Order: sequence, then structure tokens, then C-alpha cells
Amino acid sequence: MAIVPRVTFPSNLSAYKCFSSLPEISTGFSSQNKLRTSRVIIAMATDSSSRSTVLVTGAAGRTGQIVYKKLKERVDQYVARGLVRTEESKEKIGGADDVFLGDIRDAESITPAIQGIDALVILTSGVPKMKPGFDPSKGGRPEFYFEEGAYPEQVDWIGQKNQIDAAKEAGVKQIVLVGSMGGTDLNHPLNSLGNGNILVWKRKAEQYLADSGIPYTIIRAGGLQDKEGGLRELIVGKDDELLQTETRTIARADVAEVCIQALQFEEAKFKAFDLASKPEGTGEPTKDFKALFSKIAARF
Repeated sequence: MAIVPRVTFPSNLSAYKCFSSLPEISTGFSSQNKLRTSRVIIAMATDSSSRSTVLVTGAAGRTGQIVYKKLKERVDQYVARGLVRTEESKEKIGGADDVFLGDIRDAESITPAIQGIDALVILTSGVPKMKPGFDPSKGGRPEFYFEEGAYPEQVDWIGQKNQIDAAKEAGVKQIVLVGSMGGTDLNHPLNSLGNGNILVWKRKAEQYLADSGIPYTIIRAGGLQDKEGGLRELIVGKDDELLQTETRTIARADVAEVCIQALQFEEAKFKAFDLASKPEGTGEPTKDFKALFSKIAARF
């Protein structure tokens, strides 16, 4: 079931008197047509107020951009908002007024974006940078680092905690959090990047969300690929069991679609799962998302 706020109309018809003052058009605009037009406008107003307002944080990221764009395209269902950290990032995704500036590490700065929303999709993440000077022709492995103030503890733990706390204070009805597979293995290679222990901090934020009391959906995606979505059969699992198989990757576009579909079904709430896909051409592309979410039993 989609998140749909209740719409209440006042019993006093005078509240709608603005619609009775529609201008007449001289070419055969009858009173019956005026009434019909008034009803259409009322219906449009009702439709606008019944849509869910959804904030995407990390909206300028490679997956966040896709979620934000998909929400914007589904104007009959959603009012989209985005949260980015810089003006440059805002312009990167179109610079619309529905894109807010804020830093998730600063709790007060994200409050305006979260006020009045129905659902929150968290796509923020610490991003390691490669140290300069690496020459692949010489063999060896590149070294990575995190910029000062942008370590996973600050972004993936404190930043996500700030978002969850602000959402709870604002009465948000559902949070979709995108994480990563591999969190059950402390020795996972991703944890060694820049000595950031990124999966450890992501897992800590996931547990905080699960304990928050807010209806949640935690999506632990496999290796992300920049490929077209909607072409593959999606697979769900738990506890990194999919990492032991050949199906360990997924298109960003498919992750984005699952984020949005999770807002529409009760079967997706209070669930945490690993997500990957079969290779294109193997199996049937996933269309029934209610059935996909129904396969999931794990709450964390």
C-alpha cells in the first residue's frame, strides 16, 4: 500500500467559493460547463494533496539521481524533494526549488528539507578517494583515503543517525535506507579502504533505524553497475548469502526502482534484505514487487 495522507474536505461549501468565481468565456461557456470545470479543479487539488512527499538524500549521487528523477516522473503519485550538500550538486540535478541544501553531519541544516515529508530515502554514503600517483602498469593496488570530516563514522553513522532522528521528530511515515552487502564480515575488503570501516558504520546506522520504531526498508545492495534497469530478475537474500553465489551485482537503476516500490507495499515495511540480480537474459525481469517483498522475512 502506498503512503497516502488522509484528505479531509470541510463540510462548509463556502470553503470552495473560489471555484464559483471562474471567469466566463463568451463562446458558449454554460453554467453546466462552469460546474464541470470547478469539479475538475477540485479534483486536481485533491490529487495534489493526496500524493506522498518523498525526500531523497544524496540526490546528486549516481543512484540518488536516478531515484530523484523517477519520483519526479511519477507526478501522479509523488512530490519529490532532494537534499544535496553544495550548490554545484544542486545544479547537477537541475537546480529545481525542490532541491534543498544541507549537510547531514549538521542536524539543524537538514531540518527544512525533512519538514512535511511522508517518506525519506537515504542514499548518502562516505566516498573513498584514490591517492594520487597510482600507476596500474606497475602492478600493485591503489591506496585510498577519506577527506577530513568525511570518514564513514561521520557520514554513514552520525550523518544517517541525524537523518533518522530528524525524520522521527517530523513524524515521517517510512524510511528506505540503501546500504551494502558485506556487513556481516568485519574483514571485508571495503572496510580496509582508507581504514574507514565503512560497512561497520553502515551496519550501525541500519541497526539504529531498525530500533527507531519508524517503519523501515533496509536495502543492502550488491555491487552497483551503471546499466539500464528493468531488464533482469531481481534476487533477495540475507546475511550476505548472495556473496557466495555468482549473482552479486545489480544495476543502480534497479536499486532505485526497488526504493520507490518499497514505498507502495506494506510487505516492504520492517524488512531488511540483500539485493542482487541474475544476468540479463537469465530468468524473467521482475515486475511483481509485492511478490518480491513477500519473500523477505528478515527484520534485520
